[in-house]
Amino acid sequence: MSKINWKPGNMIYPLPAVLVTCGNCKDNYNIITIAWTGTICTNPPMTYISVRPSRHSYNIIEETKEFVINLSCEKLVRAVDYCGVKSGRDIDKFKEMNLTIEKAREVEAPLIAESPVNIECKVKEIIKLGSHDMFMAEVVAVNADEKYLDNNNKFHLDKSNPICYSHGTYFGLGKKLGTFGYSVAKKSTKNKRSRK
Repeated sequence: MSKINWKPGNMIYPLPAVLVTCGNCKDNYNIITIAWTGTICTNPPMTYISVRPSRHSYNIIEETKEFVINLSCEKLVRAVDYCGVKSGRDIDKFKEMNLTIEKAREVEAPLIAESPVNIECKVKEIIKLGSHDMFMAEVVAVNADEKYLDNNNKFHLDKSNPICYSHGTYFGLGKKLGTFGYSVAKKSTKNKRSRK
């Protein structure tokens, strides 16, 4: 198998495509689509988003030191795209995309009610990197839509039809391939997991 050599670049795909909300009052609420996001620590729970300084949301997050990561799903894919290409300087994205503002528990930034999971975050550090600056944040609350809980209170995010982003294209996630640890599980455990 031969491979070609490309110049250095980010080839870590697919990525989540999330709707990040920010602002501390209705006059400055905004939504920005972010793909540069992820987990950076389990305990304390920490995450990050990387944002270009030229983006309208950048100054809002820098000033308020808060944001909410709203996970996206297939029914939100148009809003995910729209909120990534339109600027909140010019329009109210909540209104344009018919998204419902919901009050957060620990931050002043709003939640998107239609999102299956809303992750409330408080910025701990801003790292200036180059094209993007990284907002490192502590997760202070997680809000999950109870319609994705089963009778044992297990949360099934897959039932919300989550999406991802790869090289300019949005995708659904497709079929389940395995669960964490399945490659080393004993046969009786594998059989139990496959029945779930």
